[in-house]
Amino acid sequence: MPEISREEVAHLATLARIDLSDAELDHLAPQLSVILESVASITGVAGDDVPPTSHAIPLTNVFREDVVVPGLTAEEALSGAPAVEDQRFSVPRILGEEA
Repeated sequence: MPEISREEVAHLATLARIDLSDAELDHLAPQLSVILESVASITGVAGDDVPPTSHAIPLTNVFREDVVVPGLTAEEALSGAPAVEDQRFSVPRILGEEA
């Protein structure tokens, strides 16, 4: 069982720039040991015949095929615009009068 000592917790807290009190160190050391034990137990679950995977079930590509279709003409794209100028959307200036 992996054990983490109070001194190791204090060292990690120093590296992380976390100021822990003596009571917090005493409280965290056993909790971190339990976490390390839980993580270490995972190595014993899978046998040599089980390949490592990132997902429990295989993933498949769900994207559709890329199909080229004609786009909108300028007139079609601008047909619902409230204001048009030189075949472009016309919007109010939000900056000053500078160009």
